[in-house]
Amino acid sequence: MAIPSLSVLRKRFSKRVPAIAAGALLFMPPIHAQKSTNEAAIQKIDASVAGRDQNLLAYTVTELYRVYRGADHTHPAAQMTVKTTYQKDTGKSYVILSQSGSELILKEVLGRVLDSERLMTQPANRPQALLTTANYYMTVKSDEVVDGRTCNVVAIVPKKSSPYLFRGTIWVDAQDGSIVKLEGMASKAASVLAGATQVSRQYANIQGLPMATHASAVAGSWLLGQTTVDIDYSGYRITLRNGPASPQIAGPAGAKSVR
Repeated sequence: MAIPSLSVLRKRFSKRVPAIAAGALLFMPPIHAQKSTNEAAIQKIDASVAGRDQNLLAYTVTELYRVYRGADHTHPAAQMTVKTTYQKDTGKSYVILSQSGSELILKEVLGRVLDSERLMTQPANRPQALLTTANYYMTVKSDEVVDGRTCNVVAIVPKKSSPYLFRGTIWVDAQDGSIVKLEGMASKAASVLAGATQVSRQYANIQGLPMATHASAVAGSWLLGQTTVDIDYSGYRITLRNGPASPQIAGPAGAKSVR
């Protein structure tokens, strides 16, 4: 059997290349379709956040804070349990139920965390902390399943430097845009004592709204070194604009934590 010459092979290949390329394009989604899908996903996030902010009038929750030093994540250097009350027209307020451990950490770490949350949730400041396109550039990266929910994985970049904003990733429910998980770095340190803070939060759908169930923050400072703050949220009672207060959900002092 005669072997085709190099020139003949070149001609055959040159004829096939356009057909191969055209065939590949059949399996690629149009760019405008992909862009439209991403825009729709981001619009769902804005709508979910706006709906939660408008419909959530008040709630109470028990928050358990544990602070660990260095690599020891077994023995907390300080611990605090607080009853948190949120009112839409005033923000958060706290009642300390119990505390133990280092007085320095209770004051300089947990005291500052509570102060920051109190300021962030005041009506004048809350819009600047919301996970919306008003505060963030958002890019849909992929899809993942988290806790049995199909989620859009979205990169977030703050539009300005603020201790209330994060640079990182959020996982949002692909159906309704509600947040499921957040991981990122605070775009600005909350105080001169703290360096860059790495934050993670997990959420559950409670009475139709995404509510935090666990959070963790890792930061370092010249005064305390590396500290890790773990927070568990439980016992939510929620008041909605279109409904009565929710029934009590058991927390760590009861039977089952909402996780």
